Amino acid sequence: MTVDKIQLIQGEKGMELPFESGNWVMLRSEGYSPVQSLVAAIGACGAYVYQSILESSRIEYTFEKVDIDYEREIDIQSEPLKEVKVTFFVSIEEKNHGRAERSLKLISKHCPVMQSLDPKIKIIEEVVFI
Repeated sequence: MTVDKIQLIQGEKGMELPFESGNWVMLRSEGYSPVQSLVAAIGACGAYVYQSILESSRIEYTFEKVDIDYEREIDIQSEPLKEVKVTFFVSIEEKNHGRAERSLKLISKHCPVMQSLDPKIKIIEEVVFI
């Protein structure tokens, strides 16, 4: 087991994550909210894992971007995440599209961020070939 530490500090505009080139303010009106940061972490982790899967499968690719749509549960006062849809935009030879699509099911099994979420949060991964 590894133990890492992150420290947040109270800044003038909200909670801040210290960073060498300037602190990241964790407040929606000043940057990204904690929920948005979590959603971004889901997408980034999923992208890194998907790239690793494609490399392990010897599928040549060019990664363009990741779009992440999310829905919150408005019937619960704290409005937790309900669903996150992660769309990978990737250039892959047409002959490998089927393998690349089948590889999507491996992402959530190997992404530590997704594995850390409440199981009630639905994660949908899809790929768009460009």
